[in-house]
Amino acid sequence: MAPTITRIPSSDIDTVFARTTNLASSALNARILSKSDDFFASADNLLNPKPPVHKPDLFVETGKWYDGWETRRHNPEPYDWVVIKLGVSGARIRGVEVDTAYFTGNYGEKAALEGVYAPGGKGGGSFRNDEDDGSIAQKGFTGWKTILPPQECGPSQRQAWKIEGEGGEGVGPYTHVRLLMYPDGGFARLRLYGEVIPPPPGVDAAVVSADGLEELSSALMGGVAVAASDEHYTPASNLLLPGRGVDMSDGWETARSRAKDHVDWAIIRLGLRGTVSRVVVDTKDFRGNFPREVRVHGFVGDAAGAPADPSHDDPGWVEILKGSRRTQAHTEHAFEGGDLAADAAGKVFSHVKLTLVPDGGVKRLRIFGRRAQTLGT
Repeated sequence: MAPTITRIPSSDIDTVFARTTNLASSALNARILSKSDDFFASADNLLNPKPPVHKPDLFVETGKWYDGWETRRHNPEPYDWVVIKLGVSGARIRGVEVDTAYFTGNYGEKAALEGVYAPGGKGGGSFRNDEDDGSIAQKGFTGWKTILPPQECGPSQRQAWKIEGEGGEGVGPYTHVRLLMYPDGGFARLRLYGEVIPPPPGVDAAVVSADGLEELSSALMGGVAVAASDEHYTPASNLLLPGRGVDMSDGWETARSRAKDHVDWAIIRLGLRGTVSRVVVDTKDFRGNFPREVRVHGFVGDAAGAPADPSHDDPGWVEILKGSRRTQAHTEHAFEGGDLAADAAGKVFSHVKLTLVPDGGVKRLRIFGRRAQTLGT
């Protein structure tokens, strides 16, 4: 059955896809494998997690500078294309956004998206199949499956489409996608909204610590920020990104509070349910605006099916860290052993809640532990 395609008004894009993951982001290790052409502006810009910027007076050797992907005029082929390897072991796609910001007389008139699932591609996991990144990157690769048929695009605007497969689920799994731009021109950003499929145990070294613990909260494992009290400066989803980032813009920062006893909080649905052995709270780059203290709680969700997301004041929250823990500026704080509450021992958590006392910024939250043995991946 062909998926159902629904165009989403630009004003509703952030709401409709609020609690999904942008899979086409260089912050989540997505990368360009090949492209037909990017004479005027690099295809790498498509994966920039930040909004496009405009520099109308800046010109470079090839012409006017654009923060996006722009190809030559007069393409003799039906479309230009770019092949992207997702930075995760596999993903289901629920939405596609093509942003033509600041492309006015030179935007691509139509966009389409294709995908393939090849978890054995070079640089991927331990599973093998007949395809690898080299063959998928070739112009003549024939294994593509249509995700989004050609759709009209307009000048300098966000446009997105919701993709629903059978039962209302997203489509996939996919490991690679190919964006088609008809007939040529420019796109500023590609954003793919969906869910990460966690890798099997031990496959992805990026989310396994030296002592064999897995980072259950990582976006690479399927962790998602499902609620937050405040995201005034930057979203709570940044807490789950790999690496330590570059500056305050890729952490979670709330507005300043003035009310007595104020706290801010973020709820994370773990990519994998599991027991918790270590909690890392990283305040890198937050030097004058880190929280005074932090608290971390866990929630034991129903083991059957997808867990329901608890409210921040649900009585089922269990203390993971013993009380409030002081934090410092620009520091990676690791809590384990005696730092963990006795009540958390052996419990299989589906969610965690990070509380900032009273407010401020945190770069990363990492929950290390062991996935529940009853879970399939």
